[in-house]
Amino acid sequence: MEKHKLTPLSELGEFGLIERLTHGFENHQPSTFKGIGDDAAVLHLGQQATVLSTDMLVEGIHFNLAYVPLKHLGYKAVAVNLSDIYAMNATPTQITVSLAVSNRFSLEALDELYQGIRMACERHKVDLVGGDTCAAPAGMTLSITVLGQAPADELCYRSGAKPADLICVSGDLGAAYLGLQLLERERLLFQKEGIQPELSGYDYLLERQLKPEPRRDLLEELRRLGIRPNAMIDVSDGLSSELLHLCKQSGLGCKVFEDKIPIDAMTEKVAKEFHLDPTLCALNGGEDYELLFTLPLADYDKAQANPYFTLIGHMIEDPDLKVLVARDGTHLPLRAQGWNAFEHKA
Repeated sequence: MEKHKLTPLSELGEFGLIERLTHGFENHQPSTFKGIGDDAAVLHLGQQATVLSTDMLVEGIHFNLAYVPLKHLGYKAVAVNLSDIYAMNATPTQITVSLAVSNRFSLEALDELYQGIRMACERHKVDLVGGDTCAAPAGMTLSITVLGQAPADELCYRSGAKPADLICVSGDLGAAYLGLQLLERERLLFQKEGIQPELSGYDYLLERQLKPEPRRDLLEELRRLGIRPNAMIDVSDGLSSELLHLCKQSGLGCKVFEDKIPIDAMTEKVAKEFHLDPTLCALNGGEDYELLFTLPLADYDKAQANPYFTLIGHMIEDPDLKVLVARDGTHLPLRAQGWNAFEHKA
């Protein structure tokens, strides 16, 4: 190995690494309907499809306990996994929790963590059915696996988008990223100058970062309207990254409009405080856990002016054309500049 140049993981990024490590793996079980490459795997084990997803949170990479309460961490760890199941248009049913902790954590600390896990389970009617615990040399690592179910013909994949589909996103974007910037600013001020944190008035942004809510309510609204998305993904790594995933999996391009991207007034205000462009925060910030989806053009009348989601653009046939139309009419290429676990540090 000394004779060959070794490749740093940062050159591939998270998704490039996944593609590299899993290339060549074949499915051997007839029950494996959809494997790696979507928000969740899909298994056909009976009359309904079973969906499966897992996610890992590592202290110092995904969270900082200097400002993340353990109860919030437990809730968020469950919530972000449930979001993957909702992104498949499925209902989460069970979770398992695996936890590795160092001896710096007390029993009371873990009780607090599991209070948050229980709150999320109760809110979303999900059962905790197992897991594992072990000692770690340092810090905390939390891994959650979630199972869900749906009729096979109602599942939504990233690959289902069609030309001329409407592109929609729930809620608003960029708030979680600005919440993180606030927390980091106050942490650094306290460490360097001993200034006590001042976070009053920023409740919305802080809640979006510390206690995100997966969008079960959106699926309920779509069913009420009689709308079924053609493709769907949750917004965990920034709008740009997720749009490019939909385009790649569907073999299409997209056109989205800057003035249609939903951004909360508080997000706009705080972005300017940090001398950041609110649109870039929405495109690349991540951790919003909203749902990005496409609808047939025929559903336009049902979808327009709905308070649960916003129409921000449309899919196009040319797979090489993925653009943001700026407010001045300029066409800018969409690029994935969101979270990369192998380049960023908490």
